[in-house]
Amino acid sequence: MEKLPQIFIFPHPVNEWAARCVAGMVMALTLSALFTGQWIIIAVLLYGFCARVATGPTLSPIGQIAIRLLVPLIGKNRPVAGPPKRFAQFVGLLFALTALILFFAVDSALPYRVVLAVLASFAFLESILGFCAGCFVFGYMMKWKLVPESVCETCINFEAKS
Repeated sequence: MEKLPQIFIFPHPVNEWAARCVAGMVMALTLSALFTGQWIIIAVLLYGFCARVATGPTLSPIGQIAIRLLVPLIGKNRPVAGPPKRFAQFVGLLFALTALILFFAVDSALPYRVVLAVLASFAFLESILGFCAGCFVFGYMMKWKLVPESVCETCINFEAKS
Protein backbone atom coordinates (compact mmCIF):
# COMPACT_ATOMS: atom_id res chain seq x y z
CA MET A 1 0.00 0.00 0.00
CA GLU A 2 2.94 2.37 0.47
CA LYS A 3 3.48 2.56 -3.30
CA LEU A 4 -0.03 3.84 -4.06
CA PRO A 5 0.53 7.45 -2.93
CA GLN A 6 3.81 7.54 -4.90
CA ILE A 7 1.90 6.83 -8.12
CA PHE A 8 0.13 10.16 -7.88
CA ILE A 9 3.24 12.30 -7.96
CA PHE A 10 4.12 14.37 -11.02
CA PRO A 11 7.83 14.10 -11.81
CA HIS A 12 10.20 17.00 -11.26
CA PRO A 13 12.31 17.50 -13.25
CA VAL A 14 10.88 16.28 -16.55
CA ASN A 15 12.92 15.23 -19.57
CA GLU A 16 12.01 17.77 -22.25
CA TRP A 17 12.54 15.12 -24.93
CA ALA A 18 9.97 12.85 -23.28
CA ALA A 19 7.52 15.77 -23.20
CA ARG A 20 8.19 16.46 -26.87
CA CYS A 21 7.60 12.80 -27.75
CA VAL A 22 4.32 12.82 -25.82
CA ALA A 23 3.31 16.00 -27.65
CA GLY A 24 4.06 14.34 -30.99
CA MET A 25 1.81 11.41 -30.15
CA VAL A 26 -0.88 13.79 -28.87
CA MET A 27 -0.65 15.67 -32.16
CA ALA A 28 -1.08 12.43 -34.13
CA LEU A 29 -4.09 11.35 -32.05
CA THR A 30 -5.63 14.80 -32.21
CA LEU A 31 -5.28 14.95 -35.99
CA SER A 32 -6.78 11.48 -36.31
CA ALA A 33 -9.76 12.56 -34.18
CA LEU A 34 -10.05 15.73 -36.24
CA PHE A 35 -10.11 13.94 -39.59
CA THR A 36 -12.05 10.80 -38.66
CA GLY A 37 -14.66 12.41 -36.42
CA GLN A 38 -14.46 9.50 -33.95
CA TRP A 39 -15.40 10.52 -30.42
CA ILE A 40 -13.55 7.55 -28.92
CA ILE A 41 -10.21 9.05 -30.00
CA ILE A 42 -11.10 12.25 -28.17
CA ALA A 43 -11.97 10.15 -25.11
CA VAL A 44 -8.56 8.44 -25.34
CA LEU A 45 -6.91 11.87 -25.51
CA LEU A 46 -8.90 12.97 -22.47
CA TYR A 47 -7.87 9.89 -20.50
CA GLY A 48 -4.22 10.46 -21.42
CA PHE A 49 -4.28 14.05 -20.23
CA CYS A 50 -6.04 13.05 -16.99
CA ALA A 51 -3.45 10.34 -16.36
CA ARG A 52 -0.52 12.66 -17.07
CA VAL A 53 -1.89 15.46 -14.88
CA ALA A 54 -2.36 13.01 -12.01
CA THR A 55 0.77 10.86 -12.36
CA GLY A 56 3.00 12.14 -15.14
CA PRO A 57 3.83 9.20 -17.42
CA THR A 58 3.04 6.48 -14.86
CA LEU A 59 -0.57 5.70 -15.90
CA SER A 60 -0.37 7.15 -19.41
CA PRO A 61 0.23 4.70 -22.27
CA ILE A 62 1.63 7.56 -24.37
CA GLY A 63 3.87 8.62 -21.49
CA GLN A 64 5.14 5.07 -21.11
CA ILE A 65 5.90 4.77 -24.83
CA ALA A 66 7.78 8.07 -24.65
CA ILE A 67 9.95 7.27 -21.63
CA ARG A 68 10.51 3.54 -22.25
CA LEU A 69 10.86 3.43 -26.04
CA LEU A 70 11.27 6.79 -27.78
CA VAL A 71 13.57 8.66 -25.38
CA PRO A 72 16.05 5.76 -25.18
CA LEU A 73 16.05 5.66 -29.01
CA ILE A 74 16.67 9.41 -29.19
CA GLY A 75 19.23 9.19 -26.41
CA LYS A 76 18.78 12.74 -25.18
CA ASN A 77 17.98 14.08 -21.73
CA ARG A 78 17.30 17.73 -21.05
CA PRO A 79 15.78 18.22 -17.60
CA VAL A 80 13.20 20.99 -17.28
CA ALA A 81 10.96 22.04 -14.40
CA GLY A 82 7.97 19.77 -13.80
CA PRO A 83 5.24 22.20 -12.64
CA PRO A 84 4.96 24.10 -15.95
CA LYS A 85 4.72 20.79 -17.84
CA ARG A 86 1.98 19.62 -15.49
CA PHE A 87 0.10 22.87 -16.10
CA ALA A 88 0.46 22.32 -19.85
CA GLN A 89 -1.03 18.83 -19.46
CA PHE A 90 -3.92 20.36 -17.50
CA VAL A 91 -4.56 22.84 -20.33
CA GLY A 92 -4.57 19.90 -22.76
CA LEU A 93 -7.08 18.14 -20.51
CA LEU A 94 -9.36 21.20 -20.72
CA PHE A 95 -9.10 21.24 -24.52
CA ALA A 96 -9.85 17.51 -24.81
CA LEU A 97 -12.77 17.78 -22.38
CA THR A 98 -14.17 20.77 -24.26
CA ALA A 99 -13.86 18.95 -27.59
CA LEU A 100 -15.64 15.88 -26.22
CA ILE A 101 -18.46 17.94 -24.72
CA LEU A 102 -18.87 19.89 -27.98
CA PHE A 103 -18.87 16.64 -29.95
CA PHE A 104 -22.01 15.49 -28.14
CA ALA A 105 -23.64 18.82 -27.28
CA VAL A 106 -23.53 20.71 -30.58
CA ASP A 107 -25.12 19.59 -33.84
CA SER A 108 -22.27 21.00 -35.92
CA ALA A 109 -18.84 19.36 -36.15
CA LEU A 110 -17.12 22.72 -36.56
CA PRO A 111 -16.83 23.73 -32.87
CA TYR A 112 -15.18 20.54 -31.62
CA ARG A 113 -12.93 20.43 -34.69
CA VAL A 114 -11.76 23.99 -34.05
CA VAL A 115 -10.85 23.03 -30.47
CA LEU A 116 -8.99 19.97 -31.74
CA ALA A 117 -7.17 22.06 -34.35
CA VAL A 118 -5.93 24.43 -31.64
CA LEU A 119 -4.84 21.47 -29.50
CA ALA A 120 -3.00 19.95 -32.48
CA SER A 121 -1.30 23.30 -33.10
CA PHE A 122 -0.06 23.51 -29.51
CA ALA A 123 1.14 19.89 -29.67
CA PHE A 124 2.97 20.68 -32.93
CA LEU A 125 4.72 23.66 -31.34
CA GLU A 126 5.89 21.50 -28.44
CA SER A 127 6.89 18.41 -30.38
CA ILE A 128 8.56 19.96 -33.42
CA LEU A 129 9.73 23.39 -32.25
CA GLY A 130 10.18 22.74 -28.52
CA PHE A 131 7.89 25.64 -27.59
CA CYS A 132 5.51 24.76 -24.75
CA ALA A 133 2.62 27.24 -24.86
CA GLY A 134 1.36 26.05 -21.46
CA CYS A 135 4.81 26.60 -19.96
CA PHE A 136 4.91 30.07 -21.51
CA VAL A 137 1.57 30.95 -19.86
CA PHE A 138 2.75 29.36 -16.60
CA GLY A 139 5.75 31.72 -16.60
CA TYR A 140 3.41 34.71 -16.78
CA MET A 141 1.20 33.23 -14.07
CA MET A 142 4.30 33.07 -11.85
CA LYS A 143 5.11 36.74 -12.64
CA TRP A 144 1.55 37.77 -11.84
CA LYS A 145 1.70 35.80 -8.56
CA LEU A 146 -1.14 33.45 -9.59
CA VAL A 147 1.01 30.42 -8.78
CA PRO A 148 1.77 29.56 -5.13
CA GLU A 149 5.18 30.78 -4.04
CA SER A 150 6.33 27.26 -3.11
CA VAL A 151 5.76 26.13 -6.72
CA CYS A 152 7.57 29.20 -8.04
CA GLU A 153 10.54 28.44 -5.78
CA THR A 154 10.64 24.87 -7.08
CA CYS A 155 10.82 26.11 -10.69
CA ILE A 156 13.20 28.99 -10.03
CA ASN A 157 15.57 26.88 -7.91
CA PHE A 158 15.62 24.21 -10.60
CA GLU A 159 16.26 26.70 -13.41
CA ALA A 160 19.09 28.27 -11.38
CA LYS A 161 20.79 24.86 -11.06
CA SER A 162 20.47 24.09 -14.79
